[in-house]
Amino acid sequence: MRRVAVVGVTGSGKTTLAQALARRLGAPHVEIDALHWETGWRQAEPEVFRRRVGQALSPERWVADGNYSEVRDLVWAQADTLVWLDYPLPWALWRLVTRTLRRIGRREVLWNDNRETLQGAFFSRDSLFLYLFESHGRLRRTYPQLVREPAYRHLRFVRLRSPRQAARWLASLST
Repeated sequence: MRRVAVVGVTGSGKTTLAQALARRLGAPHVEIDALHWETGWRQAEPEVFRRRVGQALSPERWVADGNYSEVRDLVWAQADTLVWLDYPLPWALWRLVTRTLRRIGRREVLWNDNRETLQGAFFSRDSLFLYLFESHGRLRRTYPQLVREPAYRHLRFVRLRSPRQAARWLASLST
């Protein structure tokens, strides 16, 4: 594994696993959210976003996490391995709730000086909770189809269905 894409619904632990995998492989970690979000929770312009992702993926080795369909062609085409955190909805929801409340309570600074707020997290039409419910079933239908497309058949596909399975998989990798 030299170039690994980690995908999964919001709250599934993509970044956590990607960071651990990057350390294990001695590869840079690319957090695609950091390339997508501008200050004030504004999305980067599509061409800017694509350019940033392309530059971030230029090294020979990397582990990237994120689900952005706008750059899937860049990430998946260059990856040799796709790791899908396909966890049950209740697990992702629990993780999203605890992560969001921790970030709000600690006023954690995220990408480009952004912070999560109660309003944004729970009462916005852009709420990650709404996105989680909308995307969970869709991704479960879409990812198995996508990896069968000719453009992505080169990928080693790793589908992990629980945090315990992910931990065992990560521990099984030789360094």
